[in-house]
Amino acid sequence: MNAYKSRRARRPHAVIIGMMGAGKTRVGKEVAHMIHVPFADADLEIEREVGMKIPQYFERYGEPAFRRVEADLIADFLEDFEGVFSLGGGAPMTPSTQDALADYIARGGRVVYLDADPAEAMERANRGGGRPMLNGDANARWKKLFKERDPVFRRVANVHVHTRGLTPQGAAKKVIDMVAQRTVHVTGATIEPYDVAIGEGTMGHLVEVLGPKPHKIALIHTQPVQRHSDRARALLRQGGYEVSEILIPDAEPGKTINVANGIWERLGEEGFTRSDAVVGVGGGAATDLAGFVAATWMRGVRYVNCPTSLLAMVDASTGGKTGINTPQGKNLVGSFYTPAGVLADMRALVTLPNDIFIEGLGEVAKSGFIRDSEILSILESHADELRGFDGSSFLGTPLEDVVAELIERTVTVKAYHVSSDLKEKGLREFLNYGHTLGHAIEKLEHFRWRHGNAVAVGMVYAAELAHILGYIDQNLVDYHRSLLGSLGLPTSWNGGSFDEVLALMHRDKKARGNMLRFVVLDGGPGHMVHLDNPPADAVEEAFRRIQQ
Repeated sequence: MNAYKSRRARRPHAVIIGMMGAGKTRVGKEVAHMIHVPFADADLEIEREVGMKIPQYFERYGEPAFRRVEADLIADFLEDFEGVFSLGGGAPMTPSTQDALADYIARGGRVVYLDADPAEAMERANRGGGRPMLNGDANARWKKLFKERDPVFRRVANVHVHTRGLTPQGAAKKVIDMVAQRTVHVTGATIEPYDVAIGEGTMGHLVEVLGPKPHKIALIHTQPVQRHSDRARALLRQGGYEVSEILIPDAEPGKTINVANGIWERLGEEGFTRSDAVVGVGGGAATDLAGFVAATWMRGVRYVNCPTSLLAMVDASTGGKTGINTPQGKNLVGSFYTPAGVLADMRALVTLPNDIFIEGLGEVAKSGFIRDSEILSILESHADELRGFDGSSFLGTPLEDVVAELIERTVTVKAYHVSSDLKEKGLREFLNYGHTLGHAIEKLEHFRWRHGNAVAVGMVYAAELAHILGYIDQNLVDYHRSLLGSLGLPTSWNGGSFDEVLALMHRDKKARGNMLRFVVLDGGPGHMVHLDNPPADAVEEAFRRIQQ
């Protein structure tokens, strides 16, 4: 079944949870009104079902009986209600309801934790009355319940909306914006968890992600994204930070030791401390450099990536690989250092040229080949629209949802590999499918070739090598060429000799001593193996085939 059809199965547009007095009903009604869908309040529905007010039911039958009725009703609504659904304050504390909400999220649902100012929420809760859980000293009971419930609400929800100081209409607009966003949670045994937020307006969370501790912010960006860095600077200044704007060369020329050294000097002169932070705005090269500066300054400061290209959104900004290039090769100097968050704002794509958008599809396709074959299906189904991408008319079209899903799926693939292997000891190397030759092409082309284009050719080369050695059949090699070509990506290269390429492939980060190491498919998409020291004649024959 097509991914877009499955997303439209009957389920609530959003489920709102929160403390008593958080404004769940008022805000939920505003959200439903704004997006023209029905609204349902679980408490009101329960009262209709049991034929009495909730305080009466509590008094007559007790809380356990009420929670059973509540859990059953919520389970029914999660399966067969297409609107905005507000739950009672204690509903998410019931284990069966937690399971039902988790299943709803797994089906693409959004559980919104409406996090209101405690003083405002307590005042509203007291004013509303009829709350059996607040009998006695209402404020003391509210605070006790908040202490118990807040950690659960944070765990249960996949959308967290702060409403402090907002009108109901303002809170509703924020809910709508955040429900439309997608979030990939990146975690692992050696990783401090962070989120990749995908959607229109995600840069608006910049201050929230940075937090209150930093005083100075180094805003690192390139000239072509000045419009987006201006937005970041305005947000940072509104948040009370002191902003140092640092302009770097665009693309790979910005990823050098000289550029990094200039930034270190600037940070030293301006008194940046370990409690300050770095924000990177731009394409993959800019976010790589920003992350490297953050990793090395004072042995590590907080940083946030705001990628502005498709390639950066799906690859460079996520995963914690930071680095710079040297005359000997790409990314040979770097550090594994994870960001505090990644804000992939779809509005940034409006300024992206068509050719730079298309090169990002190379990394998207790679993730489809190595793990998520649904990515390949989506690329096939929408190849014409993707190849014809026009940023100026992109937002608000069906293509925006296609691209958002591709970003989400690709980041999810990367998160899977990163969470299991932050420092590239094994599994994470599968993310380098197509990169062994791809990096060599970039170097020999003096980085005139963009990364995604080089990786596309590198994947065809890896497929040819796998076929020669009996790992995959000719049909899969042909599929590489047809799919990548349909997206506007190159599938051949003739810009250097085999000896030049071989020398650079020996410097690849996956190489072990004098032994070449490749990542190849074994049988089909999603099945990857390491190929160590393949026969020299096969390595050369595969290269000959991508020159044609």
